[in-house]
Amino acid sequence: MEAIRIIKDEHRSLASVLHGMLYLVHRTRDRGDKPNFEVLGAMIYYIDAFPERFHHPKEDKYLFRLLRIRHPAAAEILDRLKAEHLAGAEKIRTLEQTLARYQQGGAGEFSNFLAAVEAYAEFHWTHMKTEEHVVLPLAEKYLTAGDWESIDAAFLGHTDPILGLEAGAKFDELFRRIAWLAPAPIGLGPPQGRR
Repeated sequence: MEAIRIIKDEHRSLASVLHGMLYLVHRTRDRGDKPNFEVLGAMIYYIDAFPERFHHPKEDKYLFRLLRIRHPAAAEILDRLKAEHLAGAEKIRTLEQTLARYQQGGAGEFSNFLAAVEAYAEFHWTHMKTEEHVVLPLAEKYLTAGDWESIDAAFLGHTDPILGLEAGAKFDELFRRIAWLAPAPIGLGPPQGRR
């Protein structure tokens, strides 16, 4: 069941990026800090490239599919989570669009970007909580050793026909880049400046 550890680790990485984004936009709102569009853009790119294109498809293809077979009573929650995976892609487009409007349109566009960041973070935290507190315990209970071999291989291998064999290393590097760009206390970059 190595996949459970990997899924939870990937959730923690995503949660830290979401916390970082919220920190930055709340500092702008509450203290008038100047926006760091480079780090905000990298954070949104990470959210789009990793969970939406890599992590969620593996959950759908391996974990959810096998759990649906082994425990048909989980179908309703699995359908909801799969629909949320699809909805997440649309929410990412909203984040990208509101960031572009904010960057090009100035402070008057900030409130829309703030609302999009807060909505996405709340959406995704609820989603991850359901996976960790409902789906993973069901998977531990109902999936077979053979099922776990298949799921573990998918998550351990980080092989994806679109992203290639090096996908895991690329996302680790992007995460490190965000950490170096983000200001303290959420990252290792220079302190966030005021306008």
